[in-house]
Amino acid sequence: MVRKTDINDGLVRFAWWTLAIIVFGLVLAIRIRLLGIPLERDEGEYAYAGQLILQGIPPYKLAYNMKFPGTYAAYGLIMSIFGQTIHAIHFGLLLVNVATIALVFLVGRRLINTVAGVTAAASYAVLSVSPSVLGLAAHATNFVVLPVLGGILLLLKEQRVTGSGPSQTKEVVRLFASGLLFGIGVLMKQPGLLFLPFGVIYIVWNDLNRRLSLNTMLLRSLIFVAGAAVPLGLTLLILWRADVLDTFWFWTMNYARQYGSLVPISQAPRIFLRSANEVVGTGWPVWLLAGIGALTGLWDQRLRASTLLLIGFLFFSALAVCPGFFFRTHYFILVLPAVSLLAGAAVSKLTEVLGNRLIVLKLVPLFLFALALSVPVLLDKKIFFEVSPNQACGLIYPQNPFLESVRIGTYLREHSEPNDTIAVLGSEPEIYFYSHRHSTTGYIYTYG
Repeated sequence: MVRKTDINDGLVRFAWWTLAIIVFGLVLAIRIRLLGIPLERDEGEYAYAGQLILQGIPPYKLAYNMKFPGTYAAYGLIMSIFGQTIHAIHFGLLLVNVATIALVFLVGRRLINTVAGVTAAASYAVLSVSPSVLGLAAHATNFVVLPVLGGILLLLKEQRVTGSGPSQTKEVVRLFASGLLFGIGVLMKQPGLLFLPFGVIYIVWNDLNRRLSLNTMLLRSLIFVAGAAVPLGLTLLILWRADVLDTFWFWTMNYARQYGSLVPISQAPRIFLRSANEVVGTGWPVWLLAGIGALTGLWDQRLRASTLLLIGFLFFSALAVCPGFFFRTHYFILVLPAVSLLAGAAVSKLTEVLGNRLIVLKLVPLFLFALALSVPVLLDKKIFFEVSPNQACGLIYPQNPFLESVRIGTYLREHSEPNDTIAVLGSEPEIYFYSHRHSTTGYIYTYG
């Protein structure tokens, strides 16, 4: 005979999954509706570089900039599958976002439980689509968090085995594969490098708890670091073979170092507070839940280890936002997985506290969480539901000619020959992409 408690628990689980489906469906619908939003400046750079790659032209040969080439390659892959259009690029972003949401769920479930995984995934889905972090644009930060989360999940799945044989071999493979994914994150954009210490620290911490020998701990850390070095090593080899290694080194090392020192440290707090206020302002209920999750997790002995891990993840995610002290709002995408997971921990704890109560009380965490997610959605409802993609572009980037660049690029393509080159007196590399014309100069930006 089925007990009433079992029926109630089943209804609560059904309610949670129903909310998750509604949230994911809503975010998916928003992204699909706005697939045609014109490319912004950074997207234009990535799209033009990806377009050149598809033409057999390596990065840093006809277009210069200080970013590592991983995102260029990612754009090239997306466009090789779906086409060289705005819709194709944003559909690629949609797929990356869906995969990231799935990984947030898996990490949350692995660390805490299914409720934490579901709420963390839903939180990330809503926060990552927000215009406050330019979530409708395929920025490099989206391509950083995906492999990093994959690497973290592999670390969490390590078998707690110290013997020899197949189990130990599987651990070595998993460590190397995790490092490989962290390395791909670095290749997408240099700030991804700051996630590597987090991975090493977690491995050492885990090994100390397992009472492994110092030599074994060192070897395991080296395996992880070796995996992380592979993507960059292969990239350097490819660029050397393409005869652009010197140019790559100048732009991504020498120039990047100078560019990163433009903002005095005295101005950093003001810039950070301005950007953080914009980012947190729309999704503040979820950020509040994250704070509660951190505090309650530290207080709860059972959750303390997982909470410390998430706080460490948040710390290194925040460090990845800091290089150069520019604190542009899309940089904060790097911290959203950690924030979402801590929010999931808070909701999970509240669910646990009310677990033996009446079904009405059991549903309180669900209603509170639904209310928290509704705030950022409602604050941006005009962009999400009311205006066209072109109008949304104007609302998000009111002082930038991104919509006009589409028409300019189309005009140039129709009034020039395929072998003609053009020069943009400004910083709008998306025009090269739209026009399918090469730049006369490799300097695709005119600032900095």
